[in-house]
Amino acid sequence: MVKQERAARTREALIRAAAEVFDREGFSTASLTTISSLAGVSNGALHFHFPSKAALANAVEEAAFARLRVLTGDVPPAGASRVRLLVDVTHALAGALRTDPVLRAGFALSGEPSRLGPGDLREGWRCWVEETLKRAEAEGELRPEAEAADVVTAVVAATVGFEVLGVRDGAWLSAATVTRFWRLLLPTLVPAERLAGFVAVGTHSP
Repeated sequence: MVKQERAARTREALIRAAAEVFDREGFSTASLTTISSLAGVSNGALHFHFPSKAALANAVEEAAFARLRVLTGDVPPAGASRVRLLVDVTHALAGALRTDPVLRAGFALSGEPSRLGPGDLREGWRCWVEETLKRAEAEGELRPEAEAADVVTAVVAATVGFEVLGVRDGAWLSAATVTRFWRLLLPTLVPAERLAGFVAVGTHSP
């Protein structure tokens, strides 16, 4: 049991270190020696857990997917607003991308042209946004002229754009940036008589 726990800790340390190096240097130029050194393990220990850099990148992407599922996983109770959930989750995603190198590296790896990973975080995010807005539309939350497909395009383009631009300038992932986006979009999305019930800053913001 102790040996298994130690192996699990080593694997998690390698995933975290790889995420930090991929985030800082990119997948193509990242060095396994740098990753093992940052994790505090030998190259042999790294190769015991991950036979290649591609396998290590896949593990980072899978860990990032798990983090994304946590962010999007709460199902609102019956009668709760899907639009409000979407606003809150976009704020949570931006906050996590600011602070979590595993999530940040996972998104970057999903767009890496030199590799074929186990999934695509950006596509996973698009699917969740689409499903949430389709339910909002079906439940009468959207203005009649605001078709869910059009709103999906706007939300996904903006949030993925914030993620990409945030690599070089963290202001793109700030709560203020996400709030400005929703302040602009909400009036075109929600019927006027219901707009007062929504806050662009999100309901979970401090």
